[in-house]
Amino acid sequence: MTYDVLGPRAIDYLPCHYGTSKLLFRGPKRQLDEPYVAFVGGTLTFGKFIKQPFPLRVEHLTGVTSVNFGQVGAGVDVFLRDPVVLEAAQGARVTVLEVLGAAHMTNPLYKVHGRRNDRFLGPSTSLKMLYPEVDFAEFSFVQHMLGHLHNVDLQRFEQVKTQLQKVWRRRMARLVGRLGSRVVLVQFGAKAQAGPENGWTASAGVEPVFVTRAMVEQLHGNLAAVVEVEVAQEGNSTAGLAYCQHEEAAARAVAGPAAHQDAADKLRRVLDDLM
Repeated sequence: MTYDVLGPRAIDYLPCHYGTSKLLFRGPKRQLDEPYVAFVGGTLTFGKFIKQPFPLRVEHLTGVTSVNFGQVGAGVDVFLRDPVVLEAAQGARVTVLEVLGAAHMTNPLYKVHGRRNDRFLGPSTSLKMLYPEVDFAEFSFVQHMLGHLHNVDLQRFEQVKTQLQKVWRRRMARLVGRLGSRVVLVQFGAKAQAGPENGWTASAGVEPVFVTRAMVEQLHGNLAAVVEVEVAQEGNSTAGLAYCQHEEAAARAVAGPAAHQDAADKLRRVLDDLM
């Protein structure tokens, strides 16, 4: 067996709240009145299907409390809108920020849910004019909608991607600026994809969608450090993951324990210097 079936929920994520935030975070809940490292990011930071995600592994390696503010399917918007996360990050010794994809954001083409950034709420007039043959009412998730647009017309899809990348540059820079003076960027990338730019479906769940190396490099001047983690995609293995039977397809899309350990090892060396 390459996975553990532990009942209705394969992992108890110990969900918790911080302050007045409406977001639900992965526990165990930590005290914010002692030194800590804040981890802000999406599915990888949250550690879906992972018993010990890299924030917890960093805590074990450094002895400094890690506070996991990761959100499954998160884009930049959810954190820019949450003052509790921003304040906690500013109070941290260091904030580790996962490079988030460019798809899960409200933008001139479509709107996403304010807290669940992977949820598609509706297209703008511009997007409906660009794809007049598409019935957007049938989409509930951004990934499903964009995948359909990609299949309908690649040339028009390039216009969508360009617009999302433009918005990402501004918004990600704004987030970095609001997280405090010591921000470490961590970027996960698939070894199997060697092209100059991230595609749409090749590394879903591993690489930040539509984000190029050049886009990330534009952020470097405002960062304390950058950590890159390569993820081996060996047949989308589920070895070491814990999930329920109906979650197998989703589990195959995430980075496994080896990537989380690699991230923790690299972050330890960086954090030792910064703290």
